Amino acid sequence: MYAVVKTGGKQYRVIGGQKLKVEQLLAEVGAEITLDQVLAVGEGETVKLGAPLVAGATVTAKVVAHGRGDKVHIFKMRRRKHYRKQQGHRQNYTELEIVGING
Repeated sequence: MYAVVKTGGKQYRVIGGQKLKVEQLLAEVGAEITLDQVLAVGEGETVKLGAPLVAGATVTAKVVAHGRGDKVHIFKMRRRKHYRKQQGHRQNYTELEIVGING
């Protein structure tokens, strides 16, 4: 069984037992959270699509860890104008383990 959930402005296709990194969520490590924005639920050949959400469908997940992603380097330059700008960014994330899909 799989589901398509929306969190942090992105969509993820998840199955039970999967670990994934999503945008940072306000939850303690070890806590179970419920993702209620489920866009689709499928099992084998049957697929339930929401318009926009599947009614009554939820995905439960356990918070495994919080962390920061790899550094992304931003470099801007205008040739012949003596303009250079460097910047770096590390995005915060929350690692989730999918416990169950109800729907």
